[in-house]
Amino acid sequence: MKFAWLMAPDTYWDEKKAFITAALESGIDHIVDTSDAERIKKLGSLTLISPEEEADIVLIGKDGEGDGTLELPETLDYSRDLEMAAELKSGGKEVAAYVEIRSKAHEELARKLGRIVDYLILVGEDWKIIPLENIIADLQEEDVKLVAAVADADEARVALETLEHGTDGVLIEPVDISQIKAIAELLEEIESETYELKSATVTRVEPLGSGDRVCVDTCSMMDVGEGMLVGSYSQGLFLVHSESLESEYVASRPFRVNAGPVQAYVMIPGGRTKYLSELETGDEVLIVDRNGRSRTAVVGRVKIEKRPLMLVEAEYEGVKVRTLLQNAETIRLVNDRGEPVSVSELSEGDKVLVYFEDSARHFGMAITETIIEK
Repeated sequence: MKFAWLMAPDTYWDEKKAFITAALESGIDHIVDTSDAERIKKLGSLTLISPEEEADIVLIGKDGEGDGTLELPETLDYSRDLEMAAELKSGGKEVAAYVEIRSKAHEELARKLGRIVDYLILVGEDWKIIPLENIIADLQEEDVKLVAAVADADEARVALETLEHGTDGVLIEPVDISQIKAIAELLEEIESETYELKSATVTRVEPLGSGDRVCVDTCSMMDVGEGMLVGSYSQGLFLVHSESLESEYVASRPFRVNAGPVQAYVMIPGGRTKYLSELETGDEVLIVDRNGRSRTAVVGRVKIEKRPLMLVEAEYEGVKVRTLLQNAETIRLVNDRGEPVSVSELSEGDKVLVYFEDSARHFGMAITETIIEK
């Protein structure tokens, strides 16, 4: 998973605090700083990267630590940086090394440190793609996360996408708070999973008896066209619409998806699924829109109640899938035009959006296996 850290600006405390607060509000909770550890820790639950040995992640190579890799001439012996990194690691510390790439000597230092430390921060005044490509390629088999220092979202995109894999993260060195929010939005875009939704033909709609159905209340607001991928079969999940529409019967609940009975699958981040009955407060689920774009939401609560159910069966290219939903006017799927359609109005021949996959599932993970679901 790609991530972002913030380099706290070297300025007076109130301005530094504003930058850190903006980062925390944008979901960036790793802060690099060399001077205000105690005050920063009071701002919230965060991870501090600092030269202090009491830091969550110990930083070497900046502001006097090690041989000061920011100032390395090409001929300087940098063995002390390597020794310090090894000593800290042997003492059970997480270590981040900060290296400015100004020459081949710095590039070689980065490679060597990358075989020791947990995080390798790569800094360049004028980033050249080739050194970054070289280091990514050389360290791709090592257990180190590469972090590129960037000033804005354009630089962040280059770093995160270089050599397809890109760096694992970016270190934001902003001059304006808006740059923090722009990079946070970029990360959300890059991490977003896209699901190819197919237009399946409804072949059966049948009221059933009662069962325990699950409402998933998230900590996010959903728009029209958004919902969750839910289904009784792992090979085909229906896009069940959120309760973001007004109804003559109930007020809208744009944070909620009335998802189906307890045994149904729901898609969660990482291409995995969970049973609806397994969801609980604090879990993450995927919100998916009519175009298959997704975003992550935190579950605020799960509400299970006994309600009358309805079976919906649909077919795409000879493959039939089914799901069960509450039999109510306010429960909706999404049709082939991207519009919400109530299950009470569904009939054979209608088209609804379904996500199909070839893999079976084992404990929620997609695997290559023959499986029959009825």
